Amino acid sequence: MKIIIVGCGKVGEALISSLVKEGHEVVAVDKSEEKISEINNIYDVMGVHGIGTDCEVLSSAGVDKADMFVAVTGSDEMNMLSCYIAKTLGAENTIARIRDRAYNENNLGFLQHELGLSMSINPERFSAFDIYNVLKLPSAVHIETFSTRNFEIIELVLKEDSPLSGMKIMDLRKHQSAKFLICAVQRGEEVFIPDGNFELKGGDKIALTAAPTEILKLLRSLKITRKQAKNVMILGGSRTAYYLSKMLLASGSSVTIIDKDPVRCHELEDALPGANIILGDGAQQELLNEEGVGNMDAFVALTNIDEENILLSYYASSKNVPKVITKVNRQEFVTIANKLGLDTIVSPRRTISDVIVRYARALQNTVGSNVEKLYKIMDGNAEALKFNVHTEFKYINIPLKDIKFKKNILIAGILRNRKAIVPTGDDVILPGDKVIVIGTGHILYDLADIIA
Repeated sequence: MKIIIVGCGKVGEALISSLVKEGHEVVAVDKSEEKISEINNIYDVMGVHGIGTDCEVLSSAGVDKADMFVAVTGSDEMNMLSCYIAKTLGAENTIARIRDRAYNENNLGFLQHELGLSMSINPERFSAFDIYNVLKLPSAVHIETFSTRNFEIIELVLKEDSPLSGMKIMDLRKHQSAKFLICAVQRGEEVFIPDGNFELKGGDKIALTAAPTEILKLLRSLKITRKQAKNVMILGGSRTAYYLSKMLLASGSSVTIIDKDPVRCHELEDALPGANIILGDGAQQELLNEEGVGNMDAFVALTNIDEENILLSYYASSKNVPKVITKVNRQEFVTIANKLGLDTIVSPRRTISDVIVRYARALQNTVGSNVEKLYKIMDGNAEALKFNVHTEFKYINIPLKDIKFKKNILIAGILRNRKAIVPTGDDVILPGDKVIVIGTGHILYDLADIIA
């Protein structure tokens, strides 16, 4: 597909990187000639220097032949206007990044309809929702939800002294009454799609799928449950902090936000009357101690500086805060954070890349099925996809054990009439099912792509 990206900042570049890897024809547009030159040197894309609201610039980018047009500049208004012009000039699907809470809370639906937007994206809101889900189940380091919470995939990190170390997956399932499936294991830099003979080790990151009630049953049986975070300290008064705080306050949690900008603190006091807003430099450990970091259930580092988030998260961990969540946008820092024992990492940039890639895949589906959801898991090294199954799918009503799948592919779940099925070899796929597929090393557009 031909995809035009307007705005080559951090989010724009992340989108370009992901979409080029997917094999799309990408055109990058930015008002900075230096930035366009940099993008051209790194990626195999066409670069156009100019403003995304200039009709001549968009025409030179080939907007009339664009399957997708994505505007992610730093200005909401510029993004919306750019998409409107692109739609008028012939772009098939338009997506705008809209971050201001005034738009998101008051009239987003109206704007999308009037501007003809296919979608609006808000990285901070998406990230806040991800963090909120983890704070409700702190044993996990990452959670993705399929089908209105009837089925989830969660990631856990096994401690070095975990009783599961040295245990084969088949033996674990024999000793547990919960219905679950371990569908991926990350060990160091390598990701495995395991079979029953796979032996777990301390330090492994595992992904498992199950209904939420079954996940809780398993965690209780393994004695690795932690209570929901009720007292939360947030470092940095960002947009993500605002959205997260609203969710936490609505659920009855206590929230403390620390930020060194007096103007931002005043805005947060007005917007979040139930939160405890502290004006100060959170990089000062003395301030964190004064505000009771050691008594918190969770610490969430959301400043705009990755290094600061990592260091202060490490400090919070040293104070035995039960759950520490760290915002890290630069991929090269994720490994450093993990080596420091910081296993719950969020990245608004990566979250948005996942959303756009999922939308692009959905546009390319064949008649047999279509991608409804796509998540990157295991630090982006594997994918979890949900496919809707149509009557034209060629492998209807055939036992899974009789179908030959590609290597590193696993059917991790089947959703049928709101019932979650952890599949065995005797289960079959039926029209109307929603099928959860886990894979690594493949780009899957259609359910048929998993067949060898």
